[in-house]
Amino acid sequence: MAQTMTASRYPATAAREDTDYVIKVEYHENGSLFTELKFYQRAAKTDSINTWKRRKGLDFLGIPKYWGSGYCDHDGKRYRFMVMDRLGTDLQKVFLENGEQMRKETVLQLGCLILDVLEYIHENEYVHADIKAANLLLGHRDPDKVYLVDYGLSYRYCPNGEHKDYKENPKKGHNGTIEYTSLDAHKGVEKVSGQAMGCLDHVRGPPSRRGDLEVLGYCLLHWQHGTLPWLSVLRNPAQVQEAKAKLIANLPDSVIQMSPSNCTLVDVAGFLCSVRALGYNEKPDYQALRKVLSATRSQSPLDLSRPRAVETARPAANRNSSHARAAVRSTRRKPVAKDEDGNWDKVDSKPARVGSRTKGESKTQEQKQCRSNLSAKGATKSSVVARGSDEGYIDDPLPSRMQPKPQGTKQRQKHEQDKSKSQTKRISIS
Repeated sequence: MAQTMTASRYPATAAREDTDYVIKVEYHENGSLFTELKFYQRAAKTDSINTWKRRKGLDFLGIPKYWGSGYCDHDGKRYRFMVMDRLGTDLQKVFLENGEQMRKETVLQLGCLILDVLEYIHENEYVHADIKAANLLLGHRDPDKVYLVDYGLSYRYCPNGEHKDYKENPKKGHNGTIEYTSLDAHKGVEKVSGQAMGCLDHVRGPPSRRGDLEVLGYCLLHWQHGTLPWLSVLRNPAQVQEAKAKLIANLPDSVIQMSPSNCTLVDVAGFLCSVRALGYNEKPDYQALRKVLSATRSQSPLDLSRPRAVETARPAANRNSSHARAAVRSTRRKPVAKDEDGNWDKVDSKPARVGSRTKGESKTQEQKQCRSNLSAKGATKSSVVARGSDEGYIDDPLPSRMQPKPQGTKQRQKHEQDKSKSQTKRISIS
């Protein structure tokens, strides 16, 4: 694993906390930093990026700036290093801090920004092969900008304009980050040719442009929906592959039916449909993909705040087991009384649905009248839990077996007679 440390502009001066540079260091014999260096040297030259931005009318392209690289020896070991711009926190941390979900508008905006980067690197004969929130970093001094980093798994899929041939090898399957691995990578699609360090390239991630776009589609679905159908079976790559194949085969319904109320996933479903239609060697229509995600390019800053509650109300049937358990804990009912066995009985506390009739409104007149009579007679102090300032909750009556039974006339007379006898006995004894 490479290590990244802050670096100074001047070699004789120690790096300050507010430095603008970092140095990435790895053992010389490791291959990932070598692969990343080759990507920056071949495809991410500053002049090339600036020319592309002018040609496409872009103000920003999320590829970190490469400053230089070299070798060094320390304690008898040789290291390879690379100097690049310092960046800020990664989107994975933001995703977790927001309860593992992002706003729909933010997700679609991120999709367009990443498409800009992918179109550039694809045009320069490379695929990234490991798109995920942990590899998307905010700017150090400009946190409204997002950079796609870590090109250690990148692959030159089209050297000198000749696309690599498609070939499956199940023994090389399931490479990459399992949550987002493309179906091609699950099948073990190989890189048939190799040059320097070709043996390492032979076993790494997805080899085509459609693989990158499929991985991006899974990321968008996860960021907006908060989960993926295969998160509960990540330890079994074959089951993950089967779940992904099922989702892709049944598009767009397989994604749209996962939509929470008032927050549709139709944009993500349309994006994955477009990716499914691509051939292995086919060049994607990036502008058409951007239109699927957003009809007009948003110029507003990224809103990385926690989504509103209405956006996070996912259908229970589509949550994985861990998310379902978390939801149960977050809506735990409050105790109100003990039943015959001495256990606490609880009141349902589901939030009322916006724009629909609440449970309180559906009570019959007989229930309301019965409750009113009980309160007037003082038969019970309260039949519901007081919610205080918690909005959006409704008060349900206690279960019928927990309702106090009103005393009849004969019962009251018998109780008063017993009480009178008890007082007379105490007086005579005294």
